[in-house]
Amino acid sequence: MKILVTGTEGYIGSLLAPILMQHGHEVIGVDTGFYKVGWLYNGTELTAKTLNKDIRHITVEDLQGVEAVIHLAELSNDPAGQLRPDVTYEINHQGSVQLAQLAKTAGVRRFVYTSSCSVYGIGTDEYVTEESPVNPQTAYAECKTLVERDVKLLADDTFSPTFLRNATAYGASPRMRFDIVLNNLSGLAWTTKEIKMISDGTPWRPLVHLLDICKAIVCTLEAPRDIIHNQIFNVGDTAGNYKVKEIAQIVAEVFTGCQLSFGDTSADNRSYRVSFEKINTRLPGFKCEWNAVKGTQQLFDVFTAIDMSESTFLFKGFTRLKQLEYLIRTQQIDQNFFWNKSCYSQKLHSKVHSL
Repeated sequence: MKILVTGTEGYIGSLLAPILMQHGHEVIGVDTGFYKVGWLYNGTELTAKTLNKDIRHITVEDLQGVEAVIHLAELSNDPAGQLRPDVTYEINHQGSVQLAQLAKTAGVRRFVYTSSCSVYGIGTDEYVTEESPVNPQTAYAECKTLVERDVKLLADDTFSPTFLRNATAYGASPRMRFDIVLNNLSGLAWTTKEIKMISDGTPWRPLVHLLDICKAIVCTLEAPRDIIHNQIFNVGDTAGNYKVKEIAQIVAEVFTGCQLSFGDTSADNRSYRVSFEKINTRLPGFKCEWNAVKGTQQLFDVFTAIDMSESTFLFKGFTRLKQLEYLIRTQQIDQNFFWNKSCYSQKLHSKVHSL
């Protein structure tokens, strides 16, 4: 199958593309390259040919002959989304819907959209399911709900979208992220031997290893059309719902010698437990292979192997908000998050001319 994957140079995409290639698929990548500077370790033997392109600039021609699109590339967490909410809506909502429309026009038959369990926002004591009302609390989460709403309307006999609501990801990736909860706590435990929670850690969070996300995507591509057509699947395992304090305790146990302390009740009211029964019973071949303990041990092993320093852990390339702020401050990207090529080409031209 010829597959176009957006975000091949990102946290998930850098592992997903090689996995798809190992399954015999032809993969075309698309990525802006915002986070190309972040490379934690050499963890893949294959890389996909990748177009250096903003999803807002993808054309029908880019999609010719493509049989499936896997869409990962958006501003990828709440803090980055809040940096410029108007641009977040332009990229994450309008850009994603436009991509789906172009894919349908080009004859692409399957469109896999990586949504998020953050759409549930403030939960109850009950487990939320794919049928539960959404209650997004941020621009990032609201855009996910809007894309789901609008792309579902495009579904027909020739175009089958699937919406994968991923739990909070964790785990080691060459294009690492340290701005997600388990990865961040593990980095703190390794570099400082201390985890100081600013909250009491009582909110619930569902977690899923990024390799299990990749597995869900592969299973979606290989599933019969009637199973995945215009369907929403929460991606994870019901046993993977943890209170934040439980995540911190797991990290402290794996990273021996780490001191753990808790603060007061947090102002962050996002708390939800998610049921993953649907994906585990209806998507052929899917079952999570990872849990928080195994994933934390993986991170410990990687940090040990590369002798990770505090400067590496704090490096801007591994935190989405830091890197975006840096690119804006240095005028490498403009206020709409497009590469500001003219600025640098003029400076380089003037330097060459002066020589």
